[in-house]
Amino acid sequence: MSLLGPRFTYEDYKLLPEDRRYEIVEGELLVTPAPSTRHQGILVRLILRMATFVEAGNLGRVLPAPTDVILANESIVQPDLLFVTRGRQGIIDPGGGVNGSPDLVVEILSPSTASRDQVVKRKLYGKYGVREYWIVDPTAHSIEVLTLEQGGLDTWRVFPAGSSLTSPLLPGLSLSVDDIVAD
Repeated sequence: MSLLGPRFTYEDYKLLPEDRRYEIVEGELLVTPAPSTRHQGILVRLILRMATFVEAGNLGRVLPAPTDVILANESIVQPDLLFVTRGRQGIIDPGGGVNGSPDLVVEILSPSTASRDQVVKRKLYGKYGVREYWIVDPTAHSIEVLTLEQGGLDTWRVFPAGSSLTSPLLPGLSLSVDDIVAD
């Protein structure tokens, strides 16, 4: 046992009851409350627009939360939305989750998870090779797009209200920030 407490693994995770949202980050068990209806509205709009774009171009697969993403035996997360390119579909287990890093991950900030998404998960996603990470901030009406560099995930661009988000990973995609983060 660690001096910091027990280290949780994927085997432990599979034994947890399905009554809550759990994640394990570097062996630490995290419990997350259910998201707000505003959060879920943003997620639905993102799913509809991204899935339409991805399917039209046969680019890969878009999956919403709760989808288990097994980054490592001691790091299992459930991002709000993820995208896996067509050439990497083998990491998606039809009977389970995603075994490895998605190409793109989206997290929508909530008061209870904002710090975790902006600091802890940013570092985690960079460590495990997520190529692009979007942080949707409903309060600021903005979306930050980060891309994988040698040192981790760095801000590529912040898209404020009134602008349209573009993505290095998905050329041709254009999403109105106002439409996504509408109240």
